[in-house]
Amino acid sequence: MGASMAGHLVQSGHQLTVFSRTKQKAASLLARGAQWHDTPRAVAQASEICFTMVGYPRDVEEIYTTPDGIFSGLQSGSVAVDCTTSSPSLAARLASIGAERGIAVLDAPVSGGDIGARNATLSIMVGGEQAAFDRVRPLLEKIGKTIVLQGPPGSGQHTKMVNQILIAGTMVSLAEGLLYLRNANLEPDRVLASVGGGAATSWTLQNLFPRILKGDLEPGFRVEHFIKDIGIALSEAETMKIGLPGLGLAKQLYQAVLACGGAGKGTQALIVALESLNGQKTFAAKL
Repeated sequence: MGASMAGHLVQSGHQLTVFSRTKQKAASLLARGAQWHDTPRAVAQASEICFTMVGYPRDVEEIYTTPDGIFSGLQSGSVAVDCTTSSPSLAARLASIGAERGIAVLDAPVSGGDIGARNATLSIMVGGEQAAFDRVRPLLEKIGKTIVLQGPPGSGQHTKMVNQILIAGTMVSLAEGLLYLRNANLEPDRVLASVGGGAATSWTLQNLFPRILKGDLEPGFRVEHFIKDIGIALSEAETMKIGLPGLGLAKQLYQAVLACGGAGKGTQALIVALESLNGQKTFAAKL
């Protein structure tokens, strides 16, 4: 996703300096004129605005706070924008560290998956100060379609957690609905024609239901990363002293997909866990 997002900035005429832990992943950007640097610190030193997109909160902390990290390179007056889905509390802490150095830090996780990244139609949820948001919004508009400042630091990440909670529940319902219709000997395309035009419709139904029917469990968003997000949301909920039993069930089901070898498959691979519970194996061979 990060390469696609950066590509839109290159296409818009912006000069990019880039770093990736795997240089090959930046090859397409380098071929289009982006400049390579060997560390996050070196990229930050050459930048006024620094975007980051990595996998896990521990990765975010590493690229920002280590001696070769972004905070070691950015000058006062710069802006850092973290598009990783990460911990709200970490986002707030990084913003506080940045403020002490005169650096504005925005948490700006995205939704829309690989398709949204390629088509520049991502939904971008931002936490941070208004002035920094206004400064980077023209760049965010090159990579996303829906861009909303949600509130102070951490608010973007909290909003992404709401997004993931909604997706988790929808994915469970989708898998259960598919399992039911197959065992009722219904024709899937006909069912979709009916329910897809009513109150049950959703992006997930319209986009992932057909993928499952084709036996396509390849990722738009990987199971292992979704489990990470669910874990963050449950941890934040525990801090808030609220219970999210539906999300807890979704995590258990996705853990079952993980145990079957589905870490790198898409979230639609949840169907495998539901089939396993019912002694059916239509999609298990796709893992």
